Amino acid sequence: MVVSITPQELHERLEKNPTVILDVRGVAAFDEWHVKHQNAEMLNIQTSKLKENGPEAYPQIPTDKEVAVICAKGNASKEASQILDERGYKVLNVEGGMQAWSEFYYNVPVTKSNQDDLELLQVIRPAKGCLSYMLVSGDEAIVVDAGRHDDYYSKLAADKGAKVRHVLDTHCHADHISGGPVLANQENAEYWISASEMQGSDMEFNGLTDGQTFKFGKATLQVLSIPTPGHTPGSVSFLVNNKYLLSGDTVFVSGIGRPDLGGKAEEWSELLYKTVRDKLSTLPDDVVILPAHFADLSEFTSEGYVGSVFSDIRSSNEFFQDMSEADFTDKMVQRAGQTPPNYTTIVQINRGEYAPTETERSELEVGPNRCAVKHLAG
Repeated sequence: MVVSITPQELHERLEKNPTVILDVRGVAAFDEWHVKHQNAEMLNIQTSKLKENGPEAYPQIPTDKEVAVICAKGNASKEASQILDERGYKVLNVEGGMQAWSEFYYNVPVTKSNQDDLELLQVIRPAKGCLSYMLVSGDEAIVVDAGRHDDYYSKLAADKGAKVRHVLDTHCHADHISGGPVLANQENAEYWISASEMQGSDMEFNGLTDGQTFKFGKATLQVLSIPTPGHTPGSVSFLVNNKYLLSGDTVFVSGIGRPDLGGKAEEWSELLYKTVRDKLSTLPDDVVILPAHFADLSEFTSEGYVGSVFSDIRSSNEFFQDMSEADFTDKMVQRAGQTPPNYTTIVQINRGEYAPTETERSELEVGPNRCAVKHLAG
């Protein structure tokens, strides 16, 4: 009998031990997007090949280990799992396939509990490479760059004995649907985003301003709004207690936000250059950069979160090396690439201009994120 596991159970297995994952989707779909984890031992063999040739034709499939089988939505993997099970393989079918994996979240603490009266949690959505944050102080919380599965954040806040007071977006996201407006409404909280990102939108929001401070929980805790345009003209980063920079898609551990998504690669590249050279250059070396996406597993720390002290980013991130504005802009323009799938529709949703069904929401978000320059060729 084939045993089924949820994406959460798959992740728990990956966290503990090396795990063989057999992806039975087509080669192109696999190459485009698949489960990534330091303990994932990936195989890609289609169900049709298993039916035609038998699993014995593929000695890379172990007979002495459990094999987790995954497909797009859970149907093809069931058939493949049954084929393997009948031949005596130890099989685990991943329910819901990659679509379900794309909707799985977990969280990791960045700070130690009660450090500076702050608990800073990084919420990781591994399939999308998306990172969001919950800041807890006393019985109050702030959420930054929430994904669309707002119930996850509500439950997390409740587990921490906190009430969400503010929900912030660093920018108008282009690769995934923001959960910010819905979460704010659900929690009776205030939703904040740069007004320039929402110009012409009828959505209800509060406009962020330069230097704006959010105090919550303990009186010493502050979240400072800093305009960091470039990925989008209205991108904002949040400095927390002068120790942590929630940098949105402006700067990543090993990349930088794409300035070409608005069709103004040269103009926005110039903004990004000024952000890198003027705004971010004033940050102390020991500030921890916490981005809204990760591009590679190497960006995870030994503590399990994605981030790095700014001194390391200055020395290792190619976009922080000395170069002229012209050279920087040329490099950005040359690396302009394919926009994220469903870019226009997702931006419309995040601006409140289109209300999709839940099925549409799931389908729109399938696939990896492409908001970092590191994702582009060259």
